[in-house]
Amino acid sequence: MMVFLKLFLLSLLLCSSSIQETYQYDELKQGIGYGGKHGTTNVPKKGGSFASGSIKLGGLEVCQISKFKKVWATLEGGPDNAGATFYEPSSIPDGFFMLGSYAQPNNRPLFGWILGGKDIKNAHSRRTLKMPVDYTLVWSSETTNIKKEGNGYFWLPTPPDGYNAVGLIFTDSPNKPPLSKVRCVRSDLVEFCEQDAWIWGEDKTGNTSKINAYSSRPSINDTHGLGVPVGTFFIQVDGANKSLNPSCLKNAKYNLAYMPNATQIKTLVQTFSPRLYFHPDEPYFPSSVNWFFSKGALLYQKGNESNPVLIEPNGSNLPQGGIEDGAYWLDLPVNKSAQDEIKKGYLQSSVAYLHIKPMLGATFTDICIWIFYPFNGSARAKLRFINVGLGRLGEHVGDWEHVTLRVSNFNGELWRVYFSQHNKGTWVNAAELEFEGSKVVAYASLHGHAAYPKPGLVLQGDLKLGIGVRNDAAKGNIVMDTGLRYEIISAEYLGTVVEASWLNYSRKWGPKIEYDLEKELKAFEKLIPGHPNLAKILPYEVLGEDGPTGPKFKNNWSGDEFI
Repeated sequence: MMVFLKLFLLSLLLCSSSIQETYQYDELKQGIGYGGKHGTTNVPKKGGSFASGSIKLGGLEVCQISKFKKVWATLEGGPDNAGATFYEPSSIPDGFFMLGSYAQPNNRPLFGWILGGKDIKNAHSRRTLKMPVDYTLVWSSETTNIKKEGNGYFWLPTPPDGYNAVGLIFTDSPNKPPLSKVRCVRSDLVEFCEQDAWIWGEDKTGNTSKINAYSSRPSINDTHGLGVPVGTFFIQVDGANKSLNPSCLKNAKYNLAYMPNATQIKTLVQTFSPRLYFHPDEPYFPSSVNWFFSKGALLYQKGNESNPVLIEPNGSNLPQGGIEDGAYWLDLPVNKSAQDEIKKGYLQSSVAYLHIKPMLGATFTDICIWIFYPFNGSARAKLRFINVGLGRLGEHVGDWEHVTLRVSNFNGELWRVYFSQHNKGTWVNAAELEFEGSKVVAYASLHGHAAYPKPGLVLQGDLKLGIGVRNDAAKGNIVMDTGLRYEIISAEYLGTVVEASWLNYSRKWGPKIEYDLEKELKAFEKLIPGHPNLAKILPYEVLGEDGPTGPKFKNNWSGDEFI
């Protein structure tokens, strides 16, 4: 069983605890840190309300509970047809109340949380929490033929007027739960939420089942969104005809007091920052932006292409702001030997550029770790039983990649990590990650530098045909510790970070070069029986050369990550 890491930033946590079926954390005596064989990291106890155990959302105080009591389980259906297990929170702190039940599929380790709520007494306002007035049975397993452990029952709390249910209740008995079991939340403290990940359904696909369960997330997911996920689930009964979707909570005053300060950010980065392994055959490594500029990178302007300008080492002469309109772009020096040097990068100069931002109603902190590569290498394809290089396809100047750490502001725990993979990526729970000490392990794919949580081959294309672009990741001898040299390039809530000039350069970091795709791909198509149209199968980002925009002009800069 893998040992996972828990970061305590205060000596007393009001309501965070490890999940008894999965984890065993060594809690240290001095405030702090992560435990066990991985060592310790002491964090200053002073510094606002980050990791204080609970968060006030404007009349409502909530805490994060990650210790559960199993109520019912299915043994099939859902992801990988592995079934799902339904829980209720246990060891709820004094004064807090249950807001709903928790569920997750059985194809991964138990790892999750649910919020408990506490009414902050105020003589001038209505209570934020009230018991339901009744329950409605919305589904039971009595008539299903799935493999299961007894029977389970979904109950929707009926809230009093002016209140909303924020979670379903699950029981293993047909008897209604007691009204005192759960609380509903005053309507001005809730937000709309939407379907997120599929948890369970009676069939293997989730498309035709009469019952499907999903996790939920706030409908507005950006750095200024007020929605706070409760950690509960909702169900869809009889397809799309009947959806029972409880509300999310709302950080009504958008309180940022629970975000980490600069000292706490430093500790989080040094504790969890990924160790990024490169493929043994990788020829193109990261560098700092300043190194790239100082080695002769050029700024081109449309209409004046014959007079490129050397970029100042700090990027101070780059055009600022605006939109990407093709008016400017960056490129390598004209000299061939200088080009070859820059393409290789210079790992010794590399810097991890950090963007710190609030997410999910400022109850979580995202630490976006951006890495710059001067050059993205050519793509390699798997064409059924053969592997071929695609020539210059996939190459481009200026490659920005990132990994995002999502940390709970309730307790300082690392909950999830996002691995960017070209134009999208994937979230992975901390329970499923590889660690070295306390540090997350990540792998950069050969030539393309997409980030993956484990080594191996990921194919982009038509998996049934066995045709696509290869993303090969392996643990070579060269590794970048992103916590060794880093720079915070933006943290708006701190108000003390001065943004570099290059961050506000909105145009492309490499030229756009159009290819004759028919000519480029014709030779490869002949290698495959039936001569399929590779332009329709291969991902479009490799079908030409086009430099990216910088981090600040990506959609995830002010929004959530794309999957």
